[in-house]
Amino acid sequence: MRTLRVVAGAAGLALMGVGVSLLTDVRDLPGVLVWLGGAIVLHDVLIAPVVLLIGMALVRGGVRGPVRGALLVAGALTAVALPVLLRPGRKANSSVLPLDYPRNWLVALVVVASVTAVWLIVRKVRHSRRRPVA
Repeated sequence: MRTLRVVAGAAGLALMGVGVSLLTDVRDLPGVLVWLGGAIVLHDVLIAPVVLLIGMALVRGGVRGPVRGALLVAGALTAVALPVLLRPGRKANSSVLPLDYPRNWLVALVVVASVTAVWLIVRKVRHSRRRPVA
């Protein structure tokens, strides 16, 4: 188990190094750093507390983890899609954003909810089969 952690840590450090090396080619480094800082603040101030509060309010017992995970994925998808979702009006150049991003965002959210529901159903069926009949 320790070896797996060391390998995962080394892979993470290597990927962070790749990310830092890619930052050397950026023309607007302060703008990118502000955007990254904003993403951290958005996560820590808005997404994580909302996910935890909704997860605590909606569910009880063993389903809290999967629901919180689904809410976290939905929040991340929303954060990524937010600039496109909030763009004002129609765009002048139709080739800039050629897809129907609001529809695709909703489809992604439905997929996340469906996978979570199937996960919970399968887990409940497995748990009910394990219990001996009295």
